[in-house]
Amino acid sequence: MRTTAALSLLSLWSVAVDAYANPLACSGTCTNAHDPSLVRRDDGTYFRFSTGGKVAIHTSPTLQGPWTYKGAAIPAGSIINKTGKDDLWAPDVVKIGSTYYLYYSVSAFGENVSAIGVATSTTMEVGSWTDHGTTGVESTTSNNFNAIDGQLQVVDSKYYLNFGSFWSDLFQIEMASPPLKAAKAVTSATNIAFVPTSPQAQEAAFTYKNGSYYYLFFSVGSCCGYDTSRPAAGKEYKIQVCRSTSVSGPYVDKAGTSCLSGGGTTVLESHGTVYGPGGQGVLTVPELGPVLYYHYVDTTIGYADGQKQFGVNTMSFSTGWPVV
Repeated sequence: MRTTAALSLLSLWSVAVDAYANPLACSGTCTNAHDPSLVRRDDGTYFRFSTGGKVAIHTSPTLQGPWTYKGAAIPAGSIINKTGKDDLWAPDVVKIGSTYYLYYSVSAFGENVSAIGVATSTTMEVGSWTDHGTTGVESTTSNNFNAIDGQLQVVDSKYYLNFGSFWSDLFQIEMASPPLKAAKAVTSATNIAFVPTSPQAQEAAFTYKNGSYYYLFFSVGSCCGYDTSRPAAGKEYKIQVCRSTSVSGPYVDKAGTSCLSGGGTTVLESHGTVYGPGGQGVLTVPELGPVLYYHYVDTTIGYADGQKQFGVNTMSFSTGWPVV
């Protein structure tokens, strides 16, 4: 027979190995969700933008659905004349004044000949987007950065674009006003997160202000192709965070390790039937407060990139660090 003490230890062990809450329920089209960007329009409609389909747009009356596919944000493809102009990645949408800005990546997988473009709209509806082409944030094989995964942070009427993937990891550059172009040469961008040893598997930078801190969320590990070749256990995508009192850093993790020295506190990783969560962002919604949104594989459905699901978890900052 198990003793009371043994049962207590078993209960504690169960909590320790299953510490993450499952995503909120999702209805409607919950796939087509790679690298999501989530926006709530003033009328309460939720818009979800994602990689593929020339930036796929889905809408929903609630955070949890039902999600409906509406079409492509940039149906003609980007006016940036680079490989990948018809297969746009990692959208990020932010409202400034009465205008929505959509930042997108033009690149090819595993290469750093890349560019971050921008389009604008006043409604976010399909057919309303004007493509302005490159922001000037571009990279070539001679650069130590990859100009993809752009995310705009607004601070006291100034604009900062976070970007980067592998190739010395994550960077930040100040943008002009309005934020259609970089304010400086991209070679002057500030490195905000860096892993000094190979592989430098950090990408999808996303800063979020809570209290007196800016929290830098990012994805770590192998993102894709799990149906043909899964990485060693623990090397798949997961979401980590560092924080700073300044948007430009320096950022440190919960243990005090610099984000420029490989620091990062894990916020969400594989658990249960959730595998490889990443490509994340944070949105404050009226009914729930801050939520962490991302894509993930549901192992009961399938591991292919096209089967990735849209995930949302509520998140607390009560300890000073984000906890899902």
